Amino acid sequence: MNKPDFGLSYEFFPPKSSEQKVILENTQKQLRKTHPDFFSVTFGAGGSTLTATTETVIGLKQHDTPKVIPHLSCMGGTPEDIRNLLNKYLEHGITDILALRGDVPSGMGSVGYFRYANELIEFIHQEFPDTFSITVGCYPEVHPESVSLDTEIKYFKQKVDAGVDRAITQFFFNPEAYFQYVDLCQKNGIDVPITPGIMPITNYSNIKRFCGFCGTDMPRWLHYKLESYGDDRKAIQDFGTEYTIRLCQQLLDQGVPGIHFYTLNRAKATLDVVRALNK
Repeated sequence: MNKPDFGLSYEFFPPKSSEQKVILENTQKQLRKTHPDFFSVTFGAGGSTLTATTETVIGLKQHDTPKVIPHLSCMGGTPEDIRNLLNKYLEHGITDILALRGDVPSGMGSVGYFRYANELIEFIHQEFPDTFSITVGCYPEVHPESVSLDTEIKYFKQKVDAGVDRAITQFFFNPEAYFQYVDLCQKNGIDVPITPGIMPITNYSNIKRFCGFCGTDMPRWLHYKLESYGDDRKAIQDFGTEYTIRLCQQLLDQGVPGIHFYTLNRAKATLDVVRALNK
């Protein structure tokens, strides 16, 4: 497959079993052939999950391309823990980080040493001046814990002002929400590229659950359309792919800086979309 004429990247999560490792290995091999700009790997707070994140990142980095961007959240432990982790990434030639506040694990009353992503970003720049390129996340339809769109923009600007190179949105289904968000960001002096994050629809119950976690709005018509297919998984996947292609094309036609796909470690749906967009 030829390299697409738009920015392209994929998110993976660290596998937790030998079976999941095989699935991710096959997925990354297939998606690597599309010439993406980078892979990103999500971050798990503490213990074996954190180790799995680091191992996954380093494993993906064994290849020359694309570059690999580890997620790093405020759940990463003490400043010393985070400093050691960043030094380990540097040893493997990794100089990009996706910095997040992260979700507070169940049962914990508060986050770690750093409360907010901007504090983590400031720490990285202080400890490693002119070393890491930092990406952050943002929510065009408002983070579930934000009280308003104004506060959402305020906190996003704090992260950007701390020193970042790009932002990637949470997944969404309403292109208007993305463009209105970008316009509002520009009016508030936020000028970093904001790449839309897209999750291909392959399973109705899963996507509905993810929407609940992330505060993503699923249009009523889309909800009823997916519900109408019942247990017909193929029909849902076929429609989901067609819908995702249209959504991405709308975004690309209006000049977005690229598309970041939340793959859930599976290749087929994302590949079908990318191939259609690259024709």
